Amino acid sequence: MIALAATLTFSVLLCWLYLMLARRRQWLDRPNERSSHHTATPHGGGTALLLAFMLGLLLAAPWDGSYVLLACVALLLTLVGVVDDLWNLSVRLRMLLYLACCAVLAWSWLPLDAPWGWLSAGAVVFAMLWFLNLYNFMDGIDGIAATQCIVACVGAALLSWVGGGGGNNAYALFCLLLAAAHVGFLVWNWPPARLFMGDAGSVPTGFLLAGLALLGALQGLLNPLCWVILLAAFITDATWTLLWRLCSGQPVTQPHRLHAYQRLSRHWQSHLLVDLLLLAINALWLFPLAWAAQSMPEYALIMVILAYLPLLWGMVKIGDFA
Repeated sequence: MIALAATLTFSVLLCWLYLMLARRRQWLDRPNERSSHHTATPHGGGTALLLAFMLGLLLAAPWDGSYVLLACVALLLTLVGVVDDLWNLSVRLRMLLYLACCAVLAWSWLPLDAPWGWLSAGAVVFAMLWFLNLYNFMDGIDGIAATQCIVACVGAALLSWVGGGGGNNAYALFCLLLAAAHVGFLVWNWPPARLFMGDAGSVPTGFLLAGLALLGALQGLLNPLCWVILLAAFITDATWTLLWRLCSGQPVTQPHRLHAYQRLSRHWQSHLLVDLLLLAINALWLFPLAWAAQSMPEYALIMVILAYLPLLWGMVKIGDFA
């Protein structure tokens, strides 16, 4: 509890200090025709968020090697994000760096000498690479990326604690420390946002969530399909939008405002209502299904289908919005 409270406090204070610095140095995200905001707003707040998370991890130490590796690679991605936020790295270079980070984790954790070991590792690397990118895509309106991380991490911590009989504190604590850091950031990012996360926060956050899904499965603490359910809103929106743009011949590497959450925010003229909808979907639909998947693993795939069907239907309906 001390580490969690300290992490939240660190996050609030460090994000405030970063906000003051960013305003003074004019590290601003200036609105353009593809933006969902209308005023120049400091960006790169993910740097302070991840630093608070790392300080929380140090307070709660010691950790075993798997958690240390996950945190260190995430810190490296934060540094890449800082450079990208300030100097706009090329897409190819960023993808190579992201791929290398995902490969390091898969190579370190997975039994490559097992049957189909390299093929399995390749699939894991691809899935992680896609997820950290989609998390970056979904960080487009006030509060949404931090909110998703908080609800997913709290849900995963609870499910792993109950499912594991309370026998493993480390996994649940790691999830809760990541959630606490995002709560502190959300103080400044809740609509109307005064600070944006930027690539320095969204990319390592997506990486950490994907890494936690893999680690929970390897340690037998949490069915990975629970993470697939808890993160269903982001996965559905990003994947559907990418496939639709590919099929319609649009350049997928260019920024746009065609995600469902962006369409909804314009339709409702509110970022807050979209964030509240995300909270409601997670609390009333996705978390109960994830609980069922963890409690009854033989029905986990059915729970995944139940989670995604209404979200896919929603994507079709929201596609009519301008």
